Amino acid sequence: MDRPAFLFTAITTLALAAGTASAEPGASSWFTTDQGEVRLVAAQPFVGDGDTVALGLEFRLKPQWKIYWRSPGDAGYPPRLDWAGSQNLVAADIDWPAPRRFSVLGFETAGYEGTVVLPITARLATAGAAVQLHAALDYLTCAEICVPYQTVLSLDLPAMKPADGGTGFAALIARYAALVPGDGHAAGLALAGATVRPGDPARLELEVRSDRPLDRPDAFIEGGDGVAFGAPELRPGKAPDQTELRLPVFGKGDVVAALAGRSIAVTLVDDGRAMTGTIAPVGGAAALDLAALWPMLAVALLGGLILNVMPCVLPVLSLKLVGAVQHRERPLRAVRAGFLATAAGIVASFAGLAAAMIALTGAGKTVGWGMQFQEPLFLGLMAALLLLFAANLWGWFEVPLPRRVADLAGRTALGNFASGAFATLLATPCSAPFLGTALGFALASGPVEIVAIFLALGVGFAAPYLVVAAVPALVRLLPRPGRWMLLLRRLLGVALAGTAVWLVAILLAGQAPERGAYAGGPWRKFDAAALGPLVHDGAVVFVDVTADWCLTCKVNERLVLDSDAVRARLGAAGVVAMRADWTRPDAAITAYLRRFGRYGIPFNAVYGPGAPAGVALPEILTADAVLAALRRAAAGGDGRG
Repeated sequence: MDRPAFLFTAITTLALAAGTASAEPGASSWFTTDQGEVRLVAAQPFVGDGDTVALGLEFRLKPQWKIYWRSPGDAGYPPRLDWAGSQNLVAADIDWPAPRRFSVLGFETAGYEGTVVLPITARLATAGAAVQLHAALDYLTCAEICVPYQTVLSLDLPAMKPADGGTGFAALIARYAALVPGDGHAAGLALAGATVRPGDPARLELEVRSDRPLDRPDAFIEGGDGVAFGAPELRPGKAPDQTELRLPVFGKGDVVAALAGRSIAVTLVDDGRAMTGTIAPVGGAAALDLAALWPMLAVALLGGLILNVMPCVLPVLSLKLVGAVQHRERPLRAVRAGFLATAAGIVASFAGLAAAMIALTGAGKTVGWGMQFQEPLFLGLMAALLLLFAANLWGWFEVPLPRRVADLAGRTALGNFASGAFATLLATPCSAPFLGTALGFALASGPVEIVAIFLALGVGFAAPYLVVAAVPALVRLLPRPGRWMLLLRRLLGVALAGTAVWLVAILLAGQAPERGAYAGGPWRKFDAAALGPLVHDGAVVFVDVTADWCLTCKVNERLVLDSDAVRARLGAAGVVAMRADWTRPDAAITAYLRRFGRYGIPFNAVYGPGAPAGVALPEILTADAVLAALRRAAAGGDGRG
């Protein structure tokens, strides 16, 4: 029984807390609540000579309220009946009309709203004898919050039709029994195949055969223990009479892979017709969608190019600047070779990152941009390396190398290649416009897309080096080497040492159980479970996902979130500011980011009556953008935001 805290009020309501209405012939009394009413009805107000009785559990729900299907999805639970205490009853089987999908705060559920009847077939111990029905009902009704109810519905049916027994509810029950999915033959629907493909998220591809084009199909999956399925995407099928439905699959890699060969139940719904069938998906490799990939490659190129001006990259660019000035007088062919080697180091490093991402996602691990900065060993090694570079620039030591080794490291490609790789490693704690979009697409797709997007990011990041390699005469625009180089080396050494100190500070801060991310100002600790209740109460919620190693996050905080106008708005009545600290790995924060298709930070989102599902903001914030988002989220509320 899955009852997430964000959905529930702390209420357990019994029958005595609700009103009842007098019963009609062939029906129990209504159980009435603030959210609707429910009763037990019979097709006819007597038993007759059969050994079964057709019943129905009739719900009439007020607008916006719903109950759940037999397989509720990410949250909730279906109506449950306990027939203990009934007389002349062997068992009662519920049939479930085709459900509809509900999406709330990134959670996918299935159920019913308005009026619905769940048909029930009651099997009698003695055919033709009177029956006394005692149904203890436990159900959950939800809108933006959920309220559980328990009651007892009683209905006595005589053996023979009484003189004033009424007509019963056969037509009502039959109308909803017709909505119970069959095997698909009468509906013109059939399952033609299924494939489960790895990825992040993985996906289930259903091949559906239909006697007419599908309009707005939906699919509900049962039997995939440990995984969740999102809403389907419609694609052309493998044959003229087939349509492919692609459902994202969320879960650990090994659990998702185990779906291959396992029988699952699939309920298809489309334009008033439905079917339920079972199928065993086959395993498949991640597919390539060129139509979606090409635009993302352009986005990745632009994101990689912009990454060059992010503060994380400046220390390495400074080293390259010193090298370029020192080799200003070298032959242009040598200059071209050096810059090409640096570009190659960048692209190769991005290819290595892609390989690491593929390996981790294949092993069911969570991945993200800059995740290596969450590891203490990496932070320590990088800090030590930066300090060595700084000491070298200050002239504190020189590492004497044999002439041949020096030529190999300096005048050939090795040293330049290494500087490109180093630049890539230092760039990962920074985010840039378009970078999050490209990464989200890559990590939500298969290995081919991951490699393609990361290589495009690498080419974009290496673009300035490629430009100089194409036109090496550009280095002649730099000033000639001279005594001023000594001062420049010292200043650049200070920049590298400062970066090392910053990394050590992150390393030390991560050892504390509670850091200062929430101290001062309007901030409270991030709690995903509180988002729903806060929005339901009319509050506007601003979420800031940050980390000590994320320089772009710190720039956003210093220039925007800590500005007087934004700080005052976040501290106003009716506004809640939450901060999620991702300095160290945190599964809850990672899962929250993935709801928005994000795998890196900074990330900011705004919730409110005008944006109950949350609206993501750009990676680079401005005060005007934040204030405008807060106003939009408050729209439709009670004015407190």
